[in-house]
Amino acid sequence: MAALRTLLYLVVYPGLIFLFVYSTFCEWFDRKVYARLQNRMGPTHTGRFGLLQPIADFVKLLAKEDVVPEAADKRLFKVLPIIGLAVVSTAGLLLPVWNFDLAAPGFTSFSGDIIVVLYLLSLPTLILFLAAWSSANPFSTIGGARVLTMLFGYEVPLFLAVLGPAILADSWRLAEIAAFYQAKPLLLLTNLLGFIVAVIAVQAKLERTPFDIPHAETEIVGGTFTEYSGKKLALFRLTFDIEMVVSSGLLAAVFLGGFPGGAVIGFLHFVVKTLFVIFLLSLLRALTSRIRIDQVVSFAWKFLAPLAVLQLLVTILLKGLLS
Repeated sequence: MAALRTLLYLVVYPGLIFLFVYSTFCEWFDRKVYARLQNRMGPTHTGRFGLLQPIADFVKLLAKEDVVPEAADKRLFKVLPIIGLAVVSTAGLLLPVWNFDLAAPGFTSFSGDIIVVLYLLSLPTLILFLAAWSSANPFSTIGGARVLTMLFGYEVPLFLAVLGPAILADSWRLAEIAAFYQAKPLLLLTNLLGFIVAVIAVQAKLERTPFDIPHAETEIVGGTFTEYSGKKLALFRLTFDIEMVVSSGLLAAVFLGGFPGGAVIGFLHFVVKTLFVIFLLSLLRALTSRIRIDQVVSFAWKFLAPLAVLQLLVTILLKGLLS
């Protein structure tokens, strides 16, 4: 029975099937909100309200010709999309989507899992760089260099912002952090500055406007993905969709009080809070335009990093007053 439960957890909910369905829905939600903010309709025809458009796009890519450049590192070129998808899917399994027994940590909830999630979410950046390098395309190489350059800007502020609430909760386990802020919701206000920093940093991590420099179509064709097509491009797009869900779920668990209740209520809280974070990401995307790579790094170190450190200092002082 335990083995069957584990299999259902890994494959069905909140495993691969759930991540695929919910991530494609979140892509539809993101595209719809982004379009309406620009006075456009967004997806409308495939499925009711266009709900099936992301799935149709995914299937269409799977059916297209899969081209591998002659000069590419073929083995690396082929395996990286699978590795990227596996990494973000694994991170998704660590989110406290439903009730965890705080007294009995398991293989999907353990002390330090917040560090593991942050680590897993940083790996796609390296995978994108390797994908660009293995393509042997000058546009891809430029995109890969931009991916790594941006990493040095947003990663430190993101880590500082997310770990601040963990310090106040006196735990490195996501379920315990969520439970702490569920019991003391007023303390969520003390992390507002960190939440703002984290949302902006996640926007950069996902390479969304104004941080879409690594694949700027008007400058470097498609950047990292210039040579990717067919199944491999479909897997990379799905990877970004799941990464958006996992990143939003992480911010929801840490900054919005987690997902209280049983399986059903916890699931509804998860959906509402992750969609709220994605709405903020879509709003930021609609209100801004692309900036230069040097401006990204400068903005991160001049503004995001100091604000994240300030949030950390406030958290430490508050923890001292409460203890």
